[in-house]
Amino acid sequence: MLSVIIPVLNEGEIIVSVLDHLTHHATLTNITEIILVDGGSIDDSVSLIQEFAKTSNFDIILISSEKGRARQMNAGTRKAAGSILYFLHADSYPPKNFDALILSEVKQGNPAGCFKMKFDSNHWWLRLASWFTKFSWRASRGGDQSQFITRALFDEIGGFDETYVIYEDNVLINELYRRKKFVVIQEWIESSARMYRDKGVWYVQYHFWAIYVKKWFGADADALLAYYTKHIKTRSL
Repeated sequence: MLSVIIPVLNEGEIIVSVLDHLTHHATLTNITEIILVDGGSIDDSVSLIQEFAKTSNFDIILISSEKGRARQMNAGTRKAAGSILYFLHADSYPPKNFDALILSEVKQGNPAGCFKMKFDSNHWWLRLASWFTKFSWRASRGGDQSQFITRALFDEIGGFDETYVIYEDNVLINELYRRKKFVVIQEWIESSARMYRDKGVWYVQYHFWAIYVKKWFGADADALLAYYTKHIKTRSL
């Protein structure tokens, strides 16, 4: 069965919408639990999650951890009971029957992967970038596409590297590609383009490319965080 793990930090505007989407697009018998890991929200995220959990047929679990997606996702994993982990950003909406699609891939011998991803935007560049996510190229990967992985493989790798406050998804994905254990499910997950709307498409894209290149040339976790904090910092830290 599947454990869904979502890191949360000040997501009161959208978290109920995401939970409603998840519980209407999955089968109860496939989902062990949905674990939300709060990193210290100061808005109404916690109370909204608690209220949603009271009326849901799904097992909705809320826990707290130190801030930082890597720390939060690792904390969620320690709580998880499922043999398959599904890491999802709090502003992403998986396709219908996402649970069955993931289980099918694992049964076929694919222990890790993601969905192809589209933004909730009609900007031509974001639509083009979304189109490229259907390919298996490493350069097309990112955390917004979500990540499923068997518990056994996750533990073998050692989980998310908590030295990375940003880029933690990519570090794990790099390891999966190195092991040649990654598949792209050809169904769309929709992710929010709110950062691009807030800061501008070309501004954000330029700095994301810069981070990618810096990592390629050997920048460490601290250097990436310093660059991100200076140029892009958002509520997700």
